[in-house]
Amino acid sequence: MASSTIDNFLEEVRRLLHEKDGVKLQDVMLLEPPLPPSYHLLVGELRASFPEGSEDALLAKCASFLPEFDADDDDRDGGGSSPAFASFAVKYFAFLRDVDVDDLVETHDMLKNLLNQAILALSSSMGLVILPTVISFSRTLARLAIGLDKRPELIAHLVRRESFFGSEEAAERVTLVEASANVIREAFKKCLSERSGPQSGIDSNGKPAGRRVGIYITANICLKLFFHCRKLRSAEQIFGNIYQQSPPLSLFPASQRVTYLYYLGRYLFANSHFFRAQLALQEAYDQCHPDCLRQRRLILIYLITSNIILGSFPAPELLRRQEAIGLSEKFLPLCSTIAKGDITSFRRLLDLKSENADWFLRKRILLQISNRCEILVWRSLARRTFLLSGSQGDTTNKKAATLDLKDLLALGIYLESKVLSPNSAENAPKPRLHTNSVFLNPTSPSPLEISGYTDPDFQKLGLPDAPPDLPTMPVIESLVASLVQQDLLHGYISHGAQRFAITGAKLTVTALEAGFPAVWETLTEKADHEVPGWVKNGKGIDGETLPTQARVIKLTGARPAGAPPE
Repeated sequence: MASSTIDNFLEEVRRLLHEKDGVKLQDVMLLEPPLPPSYHLLVGELRASFPEGSEDALLAKCASFLPEFDADDDDRDGGGSSPAFASFAVKYFAFLRDVDVDDLVETHDMLKNLLNQAILALSSSMGLVILPTVISFSRTLARLAIGLDKRPELIAHLVRRESFFGSEEAAERVTLVEASANVIREAFKKCLSERSGPQSGIDSNGKPAGRRVGIYITANICLKLFFHCRKLRSAEQIFGNIYQQSPPLSLFPASQRVTYLYYLGRYLFANSHFFRAQLALQEAYDQCHPDCLRQRRLILIYLITSNIILGSFPAPELLRRQEAIGLSEKFLPLCSTIAKGDITSFRRLLDLKSENADWFLRKRILLQISNRCEILVWRSLARRTFLLSGSQGDTTNKKAATLDLKDLLALGIYLESKVLSPNSAENAPKPRLHTNSVFLNPTSPSPLEISGYTDPDFQKLGLPDAPPDLPTMPVIESLVASLVQQDLLHGYISHGAQRFAITGAKLTVTALEAGFPAVWETLTEKADHEVPGWVKNGKGIDGETLPTQARVIKLTGARPAGAPPE
């Protein structure tokens, strides 16, 4: 028979569907080269018997072999009917027949269309059987999309085409990676919206019911792509959907838990929720297998950064672990400058020309370190200034301990001057001043006065004053006020005396302890321990029973309260 190889393939697929063996079906639906010799025979037979343009005949052939099965509850448009799976088989055959692996862009488009058809078949009663194949195709599409994105010369014509036909909002165009993620996200939605089984989404064995087993693995593939193309808003939708509808994360395999918590921590870190990021990343690190050194190192980079921002430095024992090799050279100098209050070294470490800053930038943690750790450097400088020249007060006579802000200003000017000194002017960064200083220094010269030229159109326009290069007393006062507001200093400022008075000192509590509370304890006590996106309720890993996750209940057709039954 001319189509014996095709017949044998379809017969095998039908058998696996009847047996509901999704894993073996995934092993049969191969895509990536090198393919076994039998698949080369299959491709040759497809090209001979069903060349391009004979899809209708191929659809009839597939439909005659594949079993009949009913649409699932969430199949509203017929996408889960038997013809939908037959159409998926046709797309698969067409992919094998027409693909040219040397043309990666065309291969990507064909694979994206094939995955779209496979996702349609997910809505059927055979959806759980097809799910492993959908996941396999999604991984292949993700790898191909990222590979193409790393070779811009291959997709340059797509960018030019989008720019030519696009609107003025070309900056918001959907990239190739994002388009791939959007296709895979449809599979995630199918898994998340599974209606079969208990309302809690957990079967009698304590496992996710039905297609829900694919929630986190499809979400993780999407998140990998969204983070690659820096579309965090799309990632936010994934986290929000999971938080509202998913069974507890603890019910899923460890690899999926660790990957999801890593991306959740990265998302929270990027949005400045550092304590929540620390909670997710710490859990991911604790659950990650000790042999997965690359994954543990990735988690550790963002976990250490989150902890430093919160005032907790990495222990030497942690930095001696195998996955932390080389991290001490990156983070220990930063920790040392923060602890010492060394503004000069802090500026130089984070200068874009420095080796460490370049590494921080590539890991996307430079801005967070620069913006959030500077205030900790000033706190340490204020603490050291108090130890050197501060008045310790007298608790017996109720005389408060004070810090002379003029001393802090003198040290700040000295350290910032070192950054601007002639010996380091070429390589040193310009000092950064606290944002509040622009509201507290109305007498500094404006940019117009400095330049000596004013455009005629702007002669009557009042512009904000530019802060000076070196700190002034209003800058120091704004920094201290910010520390007080964040509870990192306890006391108040006397603007007339230009001193900071420490409150809370007692016979049992020294002025240093009262005025300079521990940063980690202060920040974590105020933080919210609830992590949006992390579903913890339900039955945990150890079998303990927890409250069921709240779910949306539709009240369509509900009778008013007190109404008699119909």
